[in-house]
Amino acid sequence: MIFFKFLLLFPLLTLAFSHEALSPHHLPRPLIIDYPDHHAEPNFKELHEEVKLRCTSWRFAVEANNVNPWKTIPEECVEYVKDYVTGRGYSVDLERVSNEAGVYAKNVVLGGDGKDLWIFDVDDTLLSNLPYYADHGYGSEVFDQVEFDKWVDKGMSPAIKSSLKLYEEVLGLGFKVFLLTGRSEGKRGVTSENLKNAGFQDWHKLILRAADDHGKSATIYKSEKRSEMEKEGYRILGNSGDQWSDLLGGSMSIRSFKLPNPMYYIP
Repeated sequence: MIFFKFLLLFPLLTLAFSHEALSPHHLPRPLIIDYPDHHAEPNFKELHEEVKLRCTSWRFAVEANNVNPWKTIPEECVEYVKDYVTGRGYSVDLERVSNEAGVYAKNVVLGGDGKDLWIFDVDDTLLSNLPYYADHGYGSEVFDQVEFDKWVDKGMSPAIKSSLKLYEEVLGLGFKVFLLTGRSEGKRGVTSENLKNAGFQDWHKLILRAADDHGKSATIYKSEKRSEMEKEGYRILGNSGDQWSDLLGGSMSIRSFKLPNPMYYIP
């Protein structure tokens, strides 16, 4: 039993003796699981169930925006996150978000002046980067912008099917659709082509980070862009994104819809 306690505490020990200067707010977050100090043989099934329970609790806290900021998922949860995002649970959760958004969209009374707006984020909202994260530990590795840009340049991100369905429904209802992404302006061509190849057509505006937007947090950058939309007379009635920074801040939408994403956090 002492061995298993040490095993669960090992991530903290390795961090404690590391020579790298790290902010305590950006550390991987190990799950510390205490077991009764008795002499019984370890129960591997109970251990597995306890880790699964704690990882489920962690994912819930992440989706509720109660865990932030963080740079990597807890190492105990790598297999859990992998099983979730590659299994039926993730698909069902994505479908739930899009279905609820669709119900809302169908019940909105539009103004008829072309100023009723729905905003979509791109990465892991419309296009899935799951193939990239499958090769990078499902969020267990610290994000590498250079490596991610190489993935973006391939233009191979598949559509999230439930988001494509919502996207087409919103367009069909008469909303103007703006795509607001944290990708840089230099990725406009490959992003536009990837979106079209994945089935996304007829958006009204694709907004990417200009040179003077670099260095801003996603929350600030997207809030500023939404403010500009409102100044142009648009009514932001819906907003879909996988990060809270897609949704929170200034000039928020009347309704916002948060897609699940336990693999990374963008402030």
